Amino acid sequence: MKEGSVSQPVSTNVLLTADNLTCIREERVLFDELSFSVNAGDIIQIEGPNGAGKTSLLRILTGLSRPYDGRVCFQNQPIDQVSDEFRQALLYLGHKAGVKPELTAKKNLEVHLTLNGYENADLLAILSEVNLSGFEDSLAGHLSAGQHRRTSLARLWHTNAKIWILDEPFTAIDKRGVEHLENKFLKHADQGGCVILTSHQDLSVIPAERLKTIRLDAQED
Repeated sequence: MKEGSVSQPVSTNVLLTADNLTCIREERVLFDELSFSVNAGDIIQIEGPNGAGKTSLLRILTGLSRPYDGRVCFQNQPIDQVSDEFRQALLYLGHKAGVKPELTAKKNLEVHLTLNGYENADLLAILSEVNLSGFEDSLAGHLSAGQHRRTSLARLWHTNAKIWILDEPFTAIDKRGVEHLENKFLKHADQGGCVILTSHQDLSVIPAERLKTIRLDAQED
């Protein structure tokens, strides 16, 4: 069984609940009977070695994958019963940047925002927040890995979603960019949202008392 070490909650307003989650992949138990709550104001880091099930857990929390056992609830209702409300409350960025190489950085952001009902956004201002000024009209296929990641992360600067679930958001991002993101996470949490992320690196801006950790340890064969 995997246990999460969790600090005191910032708020009692529960947004997401994991109830006795068990995940099995290729006949291997990644974690079992894992339970925790995510409150408004929480910043939660999922830790563990490669293969421990971090990405699998995130996908279960988003509803993209189903657990072998257990359930995930949004505001105390199973997510499959409130799918529309849950999708509106969720912003998920996976391990891959999810950027179309044949589109410009600006067009990639515009397509995402339009699909999610955000019209008339100031695309140039948003891309400036992630240090992409001057690259707005560059094809994503010509951008670096870090610029791909920043194009994807720009979505965080124009969303009403309260629940942010982010798989390795700091990949290919320099130190200054990481600090900018951490401050964004703090602001989002202070405004009543929550952030759940995986990362192999220590966080330097978010105070230790604001950070919860859930540790997944690889099961022995």
